[in-house]
Amino acid sequence: AQRQWSVATSGAAGAGMAWFDAKLRSTPSLRLRAALRGIICGVMNSKHIVIVSPALSDANNGNWQTAKRWAGLLGKHYRTRIVNAWPGDSAQSASDSILLALHARRSAASVTQWHAQRGQTGLVVVLTGTDLYRDIHTDAQAQHALDAASALIVLQPLGLNELQPHHRAKAHVVLQSTKTRKTLPKAAHRLRAVMVGHLRDEKSPRTLFAAARLLQAREDIFIDHIGAGLDPQLAQDALDTAAMCANYTWAGALKHTQTRAKIQRAHVLVHTSKMEGGAHVLMEAVCSGTPVIASDIPGNVGMLGDGYHGYFPVGDARALALLLERCKDEAGFVDHLQRQCALRAPLFAPEAELAALLGVIQALRLSAL
Repeated sequence: AQRQWSVATSGAAGAGMAWFDAKLRSTPSLRLRAALRGIICGVMNSKHIVIVSPALSDANNGNWQTAKRWAGLLGKHYRTRIVNAWPGDSAQSASDSILLALHARRSAASVTQWHAQRGQTGLVVVLTGTDLYRDIHTDAQAQHALDAASALIVLQPLGLNELQPHHRAKAHVVLQSTKTRKTLPKAAHRLRAVMVGHLRDEKSPRTLFAAARLLQAREDIFIDHIGAGLDPQLAQDALDTAAMCANYTWAGALKHTQTRAKIQRAHVLVHTSKMEGGAHVLMEAVCSGTPVIASDIPGNVGMLGDGYHGYFPVGDARALALLLERCKDEAGFVDHLQRQCALRAPLFAPEAELAALLGVIQALRLSAL
C-alpha cells in the first residue's frame, strides 16, 4: 500500500490525492493508516472510465482527437475505453464507474441511459463547440444533459460564461494539450498561411474564400486550406475559389501527421470559425511555433488571451486579408505574434491537462463521500 500510495500521490495525481494524504497523516495508528491507504489505492485503481465520443477515428475531427488523447492520458491511471454510445457491450458497461460524454446534445442518449441506471454518480458532460455556444441554449436534450451531470467540463475559461450559475458551480476548465513540436523551415520570400477545418458553416470557410479573392493579386501570399468537404456547396465554393485564385489551394482532408507538418511549415495559421469550444488546431499551431490569426470569438480568446494582436471580427474577410498583408509587409509582426503565442504554450502542456482531468475525477470522488 505504501508503494502504491507513493505512485498515486506523485506528479500530477498528487494534487488530487492531497486531501486524503492530509486526513491519513492525522490518523495515529500506523497500521490503520496503511490499511486506509490500501483501500483508497484499491478504489483508485478500480475505476473504469468510458469516454463517449460522437465521432470516432474515421471522422478525424476535434471530438475524436480529444477522446483519443484523454484515453491515452487517463489510461496511465485507470482502465479507459472509447465508445460512440453507452451502454455498449453489456459485460464491459457493467464495470464502468465514470462516463465522460463529449457533446451535450450528440451524446444525450448515452447521458440519459447512464442517469437512468446510476443517477448523477460518475457522470461528466464535456461541452465542446456547437453544444456550448448553441445547443445548450435551445435544445431540450442538451439542457437535460447539463442537469443530469455530476460535473461539467469546458475546454477554455470563457466557456464558463455560457453556463447558468447552478451549472457553472459544477463546471471545470480543462485546457487541451499537445506535444511541443519543432518549427519546420519556412519559405523566405512569400507568406504561407494554412487553415485547418472541415468545410461546414460553423467554421465560416466563406470568410477565407472571400479573403483569398481580395488577395488574388498578391503573388507573395499563399493560402493552403485543409479539411473535408462536408457541405457540398462549400466544397464547390472551395473549388471555385481555387479556380479563380492561384494563391489559394484546397487540399481536402489530410492525415493528422500531414496536417501537423503543414502547420509547422506555415508562417501563420488562419482560424475563421463562428463558434468553437476550444479548437485543437490552435494549440497545435502555438506548440509548433506557428502564430495564429483568428476570429474574435470567445472560444479563440479563451485560448489565446484577451490582449492577443492576431484577431479579426468574425466573418470580416477584409480584416482577415489586411492582417495577412500585415504579416507579409510589416517587419517583425509575425515574430511579435509568435512571441505572444509562446507565452500561452505552457497552458497546453500534457501534464497540465492530465492534472486538470485528475482533478475532475477527484471532485467526483469527494462529492460521492
